[in-house]
Amino acid sequence: QDWEQRQEEDTLLIERILLLVRNVLHVPPDPTEEQGVDGDASVHDRVLWALHISGMDDLLKFLASAQVEQQWALHVLEIISLMFRDQSPEELAALGQGTAGAEHGEDTRELETLRQRELAEKRARALQRTSRHSRFGGSYVLQGVKSIGDRDVAFHKGLHNLKSYTHDLGKEPRRLPRRRQA
Repeated sequence: QDWEQRQEEDTLLIERILLLVRNVLHVPPDPTEEQGVDGDASVHDRVLWALHISGMDDLLKFLASAQVEQQWALHVLEIISLMFRDQSPEELAALGQGTAGAEHGEDTRELETLRQRELAEKRARALQRTSRHSRFGGSYVLQGVKSIGDRDVAFHKGLHNLKSYTHDLGKEPRRLPRRRQA
């Protein structure tokens, strides 16, 4: 709802939810209670993942960036600072750059090798085919159809033209003068 349409109860509910999230994130870690395997997510990390899955992080981003929701800015700022409680700025910067930079470099090299291979294949295909197109479709012998002599007809067109074959194919029709035409 827009802030003009909110009732006093809605405003109190939003504030209570933000305070609840802040208090849940404010619980200090207990290393004796969290006896997980190295690299396993801590309770704090699992809470952050649950907030992400529920979409609460998007709501917090909206509350932090919306001009009309400035009354919640300090609550949101406190929640965000608690989200990054166990992280140092150097670790966060290295985390974002290190793996992404290495993966980006590896992807770039892989794409470059694929591109070089594709260009080599294209050059090889271009060398294999000639630049001129041969219109020669082949010659066929029509058995059972006699030509002028006793031989079978030699057909020099494509097979798709075979149905329209006549002995007059390729001959100029005899032209009658106009006055003798019917």
